Amino acid sequence: MNLFKTLTNKLSKTREKLGDRIKAVIMSHGKISDELYDDLEETLLTSDVGVDATREILDGLREKVRQNGRSVEPSAVQDMLTEVITQTISPEASEKELNVSSRPSVILVVGVNGSGKTTSIAKLAHFYQEKGLKVMLAAADTFRAAATEQLQEWGRRLDVTVVHQQIGADPAAVAFDAFQSARAKNYDMLIVDTAGRLHNKANLMQELAKIARVLKKINPDAPHEVFLVLDATTGQNALQQAKVFQEICGVTGLILSKLDGTAKGGAVISICRELEIPLRFIGIGEKLSDLEPFEPSAFAEAIVSSTEDPN
Repeated sequence: MNLFKTLTNKLSKTREKLGDRIKAVIMSHGKISDELYDDLEETLLTSDVGVDATREILDGLREKVRQNGRSVEPSAVQDMLTEVITQTISPEASEKELNVSSRPSVILVVGVNGSGKTTSIAKLAHFYQEKGLKVMLAAADTFRAAATEQLQEWGRRLDVTVVHQQIGADPAAVAFDAFQSARAKNYDMLIVDTAGRLHNKANLMQELAKIARVLKKINPDAPHEVFLVLDATTGQNALQQAKVFQEICGVTGLILSKLDGTAKGGAVISICRELEIPLRFIGIGEKLSDLEPFEPSAFAEAIVSSTEDPN
């Protein structure tokens, strides 16, 4: 199954809220008019796209219509809208290649508790295992017993080594020990889970800074990537979380989880537009294989298409 078909199946809730309504708006207008743009604006705003992103999309749509002249039929608007949204969610930052060529590469994963962080780490490990890489996990969220236990369970299922210490141990010590072990045993990748106590911002900032500092003692370039996991079901709130974490630890990539279970997929547009951070992966289901590299064009086409359109 190609990515577009996968996304149209998995993003049905967003398609119902956004794609179906876009099609209904377009079909209700016999010509391109201010009323059409007004109705599209309302549809985008009520689908968690965000004010600034909506304005940019409509400006881009008007320009495409102008370039095509007066002969544009409303039925062509859907394709034009897909093109404009693709451009909106394809910032220059997303063209930067993932920094996973070092051996071992270190990916630090951050995010609030409940965002799907630990499950996303397991999916990420599976993704790179499928590419033939030898992956190790580090349980550096040492303040929650459940976090370590969950990561260990994923490790058993994936047949992946999980480095951990007792509850309350120094998270930086866990990360340091794991990195040393991964290097000594010729692992290709180390993925480090971290605490998600955003309500205690100062402590979290110090903790993540210390983890990065001790990793650099082994390799000055580590961590090679810092991935932030955001819960798609929180819509525009995810954008605010991303801004805080970017300030705390210099996020280099985003993973958007639980995208299959929400009608708020439109928030992806404003997240990509407002943050100069590439969206690397999207979580679209509960299976280990339900983590897909983000492709702007396939995503835009999927969310703008109606549930009545053939896949």
